[in-house]
Amino acid sequence: MPPPPSIHTYDDARRLARRRLPRMVFDYIDGTAGDGHGQALNAQALANVRLMPRVLVNVSQRDLSVPLFGEVAGLPFGTAPMALCNLAAPGADRWLAASSARHKVPLGVSTISSTPMEQLIEWADGHAWFQLYFSGDGSQTFALIDRAHAAGYRHLVLTLDVPEVARRPRDQRNGFTMPFRIGAKQFVDFAMHPRWSLGQLFAGQPQMANFQMPGFSFNRTDSRGRADWAVLQQLRERWPGKLIIKGVLSVPDALALRAAGVDAIQVSSHGGRQLDAAPPPIAQLRAIRQALGPDFALFYDSGLRSGEDVVKAYAMGANFVFLGRPMQYAAAGGGERGLTQWWQALADDISITLALIGRTGMRDLGECLA
Repeated sequence: MPPPPSIHTYDDARRLARRRLPRMVFDYIDGTAGDGHGQALNAQALANVRLMPRVLVNVSQRDLSVPLFGEVAGLPFGTAPMALCNLAAPGADRWLAASSARHKVPLGVSTISSTPMEQLIEWADGHAWFQLYFSGDGSQTFALIDRAHAAGYRHLVLTLDVPEVARRPRDQRNGFTMPFRIGAKQFVDFAMHPRWSLGQLFAGQPQMANFQMPGFSFNRTDSRGRADWAVLQQLRERWPGKLIIKGVLSVPDALALRAAGVDAIQVSSHGGRQLDAAPPPIAQLRAIRQALGPDFALFYDSGLRSGEDVVKAYAMGANFVFLGRPMQYAAAGGGERGLTQWWQALADDISITLALIGRTGMRDLGECLA
């Protein structure tokens, strides 16, 4: 039997995932809003960020750890919150949580996770942040906040860039819905991918685990448009831990959020899955950092594909970064072994990039921009 394929790069992981996943599932993970121009523009903007090589610097010892809310993260990246990760592979949630525990970095736990929030924070050894969508009249939202606090979460990530779910044509063509439904078209798609289908059959169809209890329900198409500054104030008063606002691209919004008492801002375009006409988030990261100054906690996700990209995001002003799709591709394409390979490849790439620009750690990387 030939050895399982190895995952060394983002492209390796994506190629394997595309081969192994049903089209509907791959397109859901891979897809974007509209025609994908926003995602492509951000990829080009990231590629255009240049780092200056330096020589005759002793870089024989390099440290990838970074401070994060008074603690130390073992690596400079974590896992972004993603819905129904176990669609990629039945064990994806557990593998991602184990990686977070091993490296002491945040695991983003989605409102729409396929494993209950209580189980995920246990698997992650406490290194889990709960991501929240405000929806409806807020009653269910506040119940989720209280539940997360009772489960031991100390970080709440409020996602605000989805007042409505954007038009995602690939999902529409494939009939992808949440709750997950299987019709004739999906059945044929699944039958052509027996390895994935058998795994899901034995594990059980992924469910929106945080809603499998009386009084809780979720519909992906429900409006979240009632979230406003008054709602933010209510959330700030109710949540006793760190409050991070995700999905920010506007400098005025960033300044107003800081004034409203949030603890951190996460610059993000939702991976290009919301407004196709949005500006490149990597450029907005730099603009927001310049507006907020050096001391406010600023995080980043969207479009990171390599260790060089991670270093670029830090150079543009991030204090920490999160990756989403690459994690799911690695889990889908290579299972637990593939995911472990991807984490190691990413860490190695970051370390080598630091050496090439004459740095031994992740601090003050803005000086390395060419």
